[in-house]
Amino acid sequence: MAEITFYGAAQEVTGSCHLVSSPALGAVLLDCGLHQGMKAKTEAVREQFPFNPYSLDAVILSHAHLDHCGRLPLLVHDGFNGDIYCTEATAQLLPIMLFDALSLYENDLMRENRKLKRKGQCELTPQYTKADVLHVLALLKPTAYQQQRKLADNASVCFYDAGHILGSAIVELKFDEHSRQKTLIFSGDLGNKDTLLMKDPTCLTRADLVVMEGTYGDREHRTQGDTLAQFKDILHRAYTKGGNVMIPAFAVGRTQELLLYLGKLQLAGELDDWHIFLDSPMAIEVTQIYDQWLPTLDCEGVKALCTGEQTLLKHFLSTLHLMVSPEESMSINKITNGALIIAGSGMCTGGRITHHFKHRIWESRNTLIFVGYQAQGTLGRRLVEEAEHIRMFGEQFAVKANVETLGGFSAHAGQQELSDWIGHFQLPLQLALVHGEPGALATLKEKLRCDHGIEAEIPVYGQTIKF
Repeated sequence: MAEITFYGAAQEVTGSCHLVSSPALGAVLLDCGLHQGMKAKTEAVREQFPFNPYSLDAVILSHAHLDHCGRLPLLVHDGFNGDIYCTEATAQLLPIMLFDALSLYENDLMRENRKLKRKGQCELTPQYTKADVLHVLALLKPTAYQQQRKLADNASVCFYDAGHILGSAIVELKFDEHSRQKTLIFSGDLGNKDTLLMKDPTCLTRADLVVMEGTYGDREHRTQGDTLAQFKDILHRAYTKGGNVMIPAFAVGRTQELLLYLGKLQLAGELDDWHIFLDSPMAIEVTQIYDQWLPTLDCEGVKALCTGEQTLLKHFLSTLHLMVSPEESMSINKITNGALIIAGSGMCTGGRITHHFKHRIWESRNTLIFVGYQAQGTLGRRLVEEAEHIRMFGEQFAVKANVETLGGFSAHAGQQELSDWIGHFQLPLQLALVHGEPGALATLKEKLRCDHGIEAEIPVYGQTIKF
């Protein structure tokens, strides 16, 4: 009998990793993601896999966010040498994501080894290297949406648009078992329908088991119109204060949505005289890939960009400055007012945004705007929860800047959208809820019971479900 074991994103939001086993299918891993938090950058990669990577037949990747793909280099380092299936756009994004993660990991490891050396203790050896990242990229099997790919004699995979980020996919696994075809649907991360760039998630109707995310299982998002109005109001109030705005943004997804929203405000003459600094080499590189795929995205959101030479990075925002080098990034510190800074990392666990905090978070005339989910244990989560002081670079800083959260920018489906998506499936249905904090998943479980009569399971780490 087929079974799935949950080795990540089980009653937590990061670390997506689920092992599917069946005689017809073999052993297939759905995602291989990092846990994200203040200590996760070095600690997560040291964890041993609770299965033998060498024994896996394939990996199927839902999308390119690190909490879904970040441990792939460690997987190949530990012996995996099978095919990695993903969408075409995901295959383009992966080199950027994995090499950036490698750089952060190596820097963290270098700092930690300096501390160990000073204490006379043995240094840590790298758990994976550039060669492992290159190995991952060599194993990729880019696949178009709605194209069946054979995994074995009686098993296949097909990707459908999840509407979350560029290349994000709902995974459909089909395989024969005891003369009967079985279907597993893995939602990956489902997108918020009320966005400008991404298409709506594809609705499917049949499955023996659905594994669905529940990040926002306990809440709804503001509408696009309300979000744009709130964003405009926050920016105008910040401008009248004479300060600067800091926006921690995820390089894939949120940055591109932000640029589109800012462009809409500027086109309507409602942006004040902000100078916009995209202070993230990674986000710039990712946006260049988004620009290549603009004609395939939501035509209502991007149709104005699909003519001539206009793209998110070119001839769209007249006051957009692309800051690539460290020197360019540091030059922003000289600007006392009117700077709108978009910088990584999205959860404030490192990156250039923390340096901007160092120079500005202690001044009340400045504003900090969160536009994405902040996981437990991150600096971003502490700031959203109104921390009065934070610690960075070995120093303590008072939080005096105005802190705002724009939930409508989320790349994840809200509670009702999750319920509507699962409601398209024929009953009876086995359903497992993952990728959410326990309270959010419990609330979503009750919602689905009331809306559809579905009794969902909320697996814990290491739990196996047969289907």
